[in-house]
Amino acid sequence: MGMEMQPKTMFAAGRGVAIQALVSFGIVLAIWQAAATGLALPAFLLPSPADVVAAYGAYGPRLLTEAGITLLETLLGLAAGIAFGLMAGLAVSASPLAGRLLSPILVVSQALPVFALAPLLVLWFGFGLASKVVMTTLVIFFPVASAFADGLRRTPPHFLDLARLNGAGGFRTLRLIRVPAALPALVTGIRVAAVYAPIGAVIGEWVGASRGLGLLMVQANARMQTPLLFAALGVLAAATLLIKIAVDRLTLRLIPWIEKD
Repeated sequence: MGMEMQPKTMFAAGRGVAIQALVSFGIVLAIWQAAATGLALPAFLLPSPADVVAAYGAYGPRLLTEAGITLLETLLGLAAGIAFGLMAGLAVSASPLAGRLLSPILVVSQALPVFALAPLLVLWFGFGLASKVVMTTLVIFFPVASAFADGLRRTPPHFLDLARLNGAGGFRTLRLIRVPAALPALVTGIRVAAVYAPIGAVIGEWVGASRGLGLLMVQANARMQTPLLFAALGVLAAATLLIKIAVDRLTLRLIPWIEKD
């Protein structure tokens, strides 16, 4: 009976979240419109929602094209960051020596501001796709690696005792017990990475790019086309939300015993 009710419960919960999101969005739009009307500021300082909608109508094809490029950079960087994060997490937990060597690198990778690295990445990898993918990989690498390594270290001791009693070696214990036990932590890291991944791509495009939403934002800001800038921000927010939803659903499909937040 519980298994039969679970899809209905999930659907109802998802519908409730959607309604709450629409209500919140409506409140934000109302406050925004009131501020734009009451302050009577020019559109280049604070465009109204109607100005942004007009920008969507005027620049819709270009916004979609640039969003497609940014989305491709984001997805490639997300995949690479997850892959490298998995390898680093396994290395840190499997070997104490590897842990001592890699842990400072993980910390330093997050201590350096990404803006400081972006010009170097553009210099090394060019203005094309590669530098944005590398930037995105660096942004999301640490959340995945640290979450996975922490999950592997927190394997319940009685699981490990049971494996030793049954004569399981280190690799079998890792594959059959430690990795499955670490999956909830890994999923949390991936969900965090999915939200931050577009930031890496856009930062790379701000510093140096030939295409993408980040470049469009820079150009719109330089020309005081603030409605277009807001429109690009809206497309970026929608793309980030879609990536988050896709990652949530994929992790629920691959690991169905983990409850969705």
